[in-house]
Amino acid sequence: MTVELWILVICAILSLIFPFFYNWHYGQQVGAKGLMGNRETLPERRGAALRGLRAHRNLLENLVPFAIVVLVARFTGISNFVTVFGAVLFLVARLVHAITYCAGIETAGIRSIAYFAGVIATLCVASQLLHFVN
Repeated sequence: MTVELWILVICAILSLIFPFFYNWHYGQQVGAKGLMGNRETLPERRGAALRGLRAHRNLLENLVPFAIVVLVARFTGISNFVTVFGAVLFLVARLVHAITYCAGIETAGIRSIAYFAGVIATLCVASQLLHFVN
């Protein structure tokens, strides 16, 4: 299995772990009994519970295009320095984005930089697919 596919698996696992983080924080707000019900009458999430939910949604939105380009690269047999670099950059960027978002860190736009680094990482991998077309 390529490095790019391993990183895709790690990102998938990260997306499965996120709900434990923000639901634990939400449980601190509404109590365990509240989480076990249908949640129709519970108050809105706030603080880390809301930031964690938003970070999770953002990860999922960015994981789909990344997964597509990684899987197409694998299907076409493309794995090189640029695809590995793009995958590693994506993972690091998403981890930085998740940590800073969940922690509420707003210093110097780190979260925005991490987001754009993730987009650039996906484009790095996608750029290698253009070589396959030619």
